[in-house]
Amino acid sequence: MAALGLLGILSMLVGLGWLICWIIVLIKQFQTAGIVHGIIGIVTCGIWTFIWGWMNANDLGIKNLMMIWTVLTVISLILRFAFGAGVAAYPTPATVP
Repeated sequence: MAALGLLGILSMLVGLGWLICWIIVLIKQFQTAGIVHGIIGIVTCGIWTFIWGWMNANDLGIKNLMMIWTVLTVISLILRFAFGAGVAAYPTPATVP
């Protein structure tokens, strides 16, 4: 059960890193592409910002940041699967009223 706590903390740290990468690229998006692209980046919960970031990574010099963001996305997906599978192994006992 302690492993689930560590997995949860690791998942939160990866999520925080992902959020920081999104905010940095979103700021670049507002500065470079304008308000409409920035708002679309917010509304799409980062999907458009991620795509836009890769499309403009070389021009803006953010290729390393985009690589980090991609790795964090993959790690996040793996941890979500592992965390979900781990929780399923320890079902919550039913309570009787």
